[in-house]
Amino acid sequence: MILNPQGRCHFPLSGSFPLGKRARVGRSMFFTKLTTRSVLRSISRPRLLVVSSRSPAKYASRQFGHLLEPSQTRAVQSTLPLGPHLYWQDILVWQDVTTDDFISWRWQLANTVRTPTKLARFLSAVLPDTLAPSHDPRLQHIKTKDSFIGDALNGIGESTMTISLTPHILSRINWHAALDDPIRRQFLPLKSEFVPDHEKLTLDSLHEEADSPVPGLVHRYPDKALFLATSICPVYCRFCTRSYAVGGDTKKVSKSRQKPSRRRWEIVFEYIEKTTELQDIVVSGGDTYYLQPEDIREIGERLLSIPHIKRFRFASKGLAVAPGRILDPHDTWTKALIDITNQGRQQGKHVCMHTHFNHPAEISWVTEEAAKKLFATGVIVRNQSVLLKGVNDSAEIMGGLIRKLSDLNIQPYYVYQCDLVRGIEDLRTPLQTILDIEQQLRGTIAGFMMPSFVVDLPEGGGKRLAAAKETYENGVSTFKAPGLLGEKGERTYTYWDPAVQESLTLRTDNPTIVSENEDVLLPVTDPRAQETEQLVIGDMSNTNTNTNTDTQYFEEPSAQAAAAG
Repeated sequence: MILNPQGRCHFPLSGSFPLGKRARVGRSMFFTKLTTRSVLRSISRPRLLVVSSRSPAKYASRQFGHLLEPSQTRAVQSTLPLGPHLYWQDILVWQDVTTDDFISWRWQLANTVRTPTKLARFLSAVLPDTLAPSHDPRLQHIKTKDSFIGDALNGIGESTMTISLTPHILSRINWHAALDDPIRRQFLPLKSEFVPDHEKLTLDSLHEEADSPVPGLVHRYPDKALFLATSICPVYCRFCTRSYAVGGDTKKVSKSRQKPSRRRWEIVFEYIEKTTELQDIVVSGGDTYYLQPEDIREIGERLLSIPHIKRFRFASKGLAVAPGRILDPHDTWTKALIDITNQGRQQGKHVCMHTHFNHPAEISWVTEEAAKKLFATGVIVRNQSVLLKGVNDSAEIMGGLIRKLSDLNIQPYYVYQCDLVRGIEDLRTPLQTILDIEQQLRGTIAGFMMPSFVVDLPEGGGKRLAAAKETYENGVSTFKAPGLLGEKGERTYTYWDPAVQESLTLRTDNPTIVSENEDVLLPVTDPRAQETEQLVIGDMSNTNTNTNTDTQYFEEPSAQAAAAG
């Protein structure tokens, strides 16, 4: 443990990890054998990597560390508050990072944690030797730094989503109480918190692929369509409803990706142009934060040129997970968004941004300044939250989030019941929870800032108010969707509450590893575990395998994208 000049306690950044053999498969896949034992053994060697936010993008996008040299970025030409708490400096590896560097989109890309080895190094640096105990019986056996790291590595291997954690998100987690932290639960899975899936859970629970007349366009409602422009995000939520397509391949899922492609986009635009009943387009993915500024302009101007399109929104979690980009004077993504919004206003068309906050702790003073800038420049921002167990499943937390967003002129738009997607049963709540929260909050918040509490019905039934249920008995609720056309508007849709879980027997305080028999968990100290290796699958379509020695669990932006971003 190190005591820095400010009197804060930190832990040294650990060394890199030995990786096994790598073999290329096709053009975009590779396999790497990674043992939990080797990872835990290697973190005992202290090491510090150094990265400058102005390093060449090809190098910076593959490194992790902090700045030791004075900032090479120019001063930010904005009215940032004087003397705010530089919260990211509470983390040792970023204790010298300036505000200019932290809000830099290039710096955020360079220091995003996307691989198990980088994650283990980061966790070794920020976790205390002994963790605050969890209230969850499934996690109470995790008491030490090493056991947490081992459980996290196993959790990543079992997740349907790859990992990608921005410095902003990493700096908002309370690492001393990481087991129950609401932000950690959303983005960093622990193997021990997984519970068996309900039998009705699927990867594409909303039947988006079935409702796609052309690849990357979901047309379910009569006058609205969803344009999936990309399948990449700055962070990957465990509970992503699009886990069938978003992010890189995992051990559990081979993704049906929607990579940015002008040829594919042109097919989408042609469908929109000839389908004159369409008036409203949601541009999403993935996340439009990972589109280049010229892409935002191209998509926006094309949609504005279609006479029957009256409104569209760019969907991005960026404001919640990397808000500094909105303030970065060297990045033009925000200017492109503002320009398209202004063009739409001049044409009498509604263009806005939809974002995604789930907990008040995600909001920092950087977030507040970014929201102020968007409001001052006329960009309308709405928020969509997902109700998640152990994150925001109380009226107190959800009410606090709604009020905080309202104060930032971000309109609370939807609160979703968690979708029936695989691998997240520990995050789902019964329908009764969302009904109770709405009942407790209704009338305590101004009506125009009160979100709609909805269920996105399985099998493509669309959004319905949770309170509009037809029946709700024994954990099974039914809904109608009369606004949809044809058979969809006539049928009954069913939502299933999470299965009741039996209490779990607490395991010993040892990291665990998944054996070749995926149903068996072995302590790392077990001789069988020492011989067991995990097979990890990742995407290498946009990486240089000659310079990157880390296992890839993600689809990384190219060097050109990082430089242009």
